Amino acid sequence: MQAKYDTEQDILRIRWSDAPIEESDEEQPGVILDYDQEGNVIGVEILNASHKISQWQQLTSSIRVDG
Repeated sequence: MQAKYDTEQDILRIRWSDAPIEESDEEQPGVILDYDQEGNVIGVEILNASHKISQWQQLTSSIRVDG
């Protein structure tokens, strides 16, 4: 699993598979799910992440931060 946070764009990306992304859909406003060829969810992007996730400080201290 990989988790990256882009501080400039405030986007949290989490991938739990190295499979190529076949399709992406915005399931809820600001929450984009990535699917592989078989339709399995292999990742998620959360836009404006710092506003959507409670306990933000704990989360960002445990993942790679880009920006």
